[in-house]
Amino acid sequence: MALTAQIIKAMAEDSLPDSDLFIVDISVSDSAVRPKITVLADGEQGITIDQCATISRRINKRIEETFGEEISYVLEVSSPGVDFPLTQPQQYKRNVGRNLKVKMQDGTEKTGKLEEVTETGINLLEEKKQKGKKATYEPVQIPYGDIVKANVVISFK
Repeated sequence: MALTAQIIKAMAEDSLPDSDLFIVDISVSDSAVRPKITVLADGEQGITIDQCATISRRINKRIEETFGEEISYVLEVSSPGVDFPLTQPQQYKRNVGRNLKVKMQDGTEKTGKLEEVTETGINLLEEKKQKGKKATYEPVQIPYGDIVKANVVISFK
């Protein structure tokens, strides 16, 4: 049995110290000698370094129990950075009121203010720019299934 993202995800979800935390992404490198496991976790109010450390210790313990103490790997547990795309509904909820850039399944992009998060998708106040005119804003509903990638737009204004 090898270290896979599916196995680590199950271990990580069982290792969350608080109910408002969730797993955003898991990756396991292909290295057979010493794979690198990256676990990205977040919470409704963010995640602390202490919570990441707790998750890391619990996953380490589960890996040792399952694979034995001789297994060699590198484990990194952190929060997703601002450049990491939003993937979970909980992440969208934390970013209501912020501007998003959303890449759609059809290849188009939409940019606008995240107004609301629903069970099925997001409501965006899309910015429509026309040459020589002031930008207008149009409400648009985007189902999760239509989203390829969504990132928070960082503004330094």
